[in-house]
Amino acid sequence: MWCYRLVAPYTFERVTVPEPAPNGLRDGQVLLKFLAAGICGSDIPGFKGVQGRLPGDTGALAAEMAGFPIHEIVGEVLASAHPDHRLGDRVVGWASGFNGLMEFVVSDGGGLAPYDPALSPAHAVGLQPLACILYAVEQLPPLTGKRVAVIGQGSIGLLFSYVAKAAGAQHVTGVDPIYRDDIGAKFGVDTVVRSTSDRWVAHLSPHDKPDVVIEAVGHQVATLNNAVEATGFGGTVFYFGVPDDDSYPISMRTMLRNNLTLKSGVTLERRRVLDAADAFAREHPDLLGMYVTHTFGVDETQDAFEFACRPTPGRVKIAIVAS
Repeated sequence: MWCYRLVAPYTFERVTVPEPAPNGLRDGQVLLKFLAAGICGSDIPGFKGVQGRLPGDTGALAAEMAGFPIHEIVGEVLASAHPDHRLGDRVVGWASGFNGLMEFVVSDGGGLAPYDPALSPAHAVGLQPLACILYAVEQLPPLTGKRVAVIGQGSIGLLFSYVAKAAGAQHVTGVDPIYRDDIGAKFGVDTVVRSTSDRWVAHLSPHDKPDVVIEAVGHQVATLNNAVEATGFGGTVFYFGVPDDDSYPISMRTMLRNNLTLKSGVTLERRRVLDAADAFAREHPDLLGMYVTHTFGVDETQDAFEFACRPTPGRVKIAIVAS
């Protein structure tokens, strides 16, 4: 079967590897035929040759990690040792080994769910990050009538903005140095701030501070402290994503004096939230079409990742689809 491997920083190579045996599945596993995948910001450090904090990044040579680092997967069930998945089902979710860049993928069935058959595989890719956002928003206080700011307006930040507005947020501010004026309003952003988060905070007056600030940038330390500084008294800061560093310094004086709450966490109850994402997308039928802005064939994987590394106005989610 075909498979992509990182053989050097910024360099994929297409190789042929043995197919997994359908009768070799462990209890709960599912064998999928690759239909589509999404590029997530947490995949980029691996592409750049940096050892990140993804579960699949064991620190071995990148060339030894078949299919790494893709984890957002859409596939057709070819064999199943999981009671909820049957032959021929089309499912979306997590490639549990972070090895989704191959023709046939073995994954944990608990992180997969069926989706609206009217969706193309490319659009269905958006359900996995949407499930993560919905779970994160469940961890926040009710957003009805609240002022929410989202630092970072990439593919994750724009989804947070959209879901926050749908959850009843009174006002959503989106902060990003990349031009988002043309797309922000479509995702529920009331005020688009074209700025880095430190410059935004430096000019933020006390009475304009949001009730909830979501850090949706990741892969750097400073933005979390900017989120803490930006949050109004008694508010909540949510850190989303995979940190590249083990320790993040924040101002505990600011946390204490402003009675702030800091929350984070991984997505649990994956089947439930994937079902919730499917239901949300049905209720908002224009969302996934706006969200997946660029599609590449699997033979264009190298181009897709290179494009994902460049901040580009108008780009939101990149999907890779089977040829």
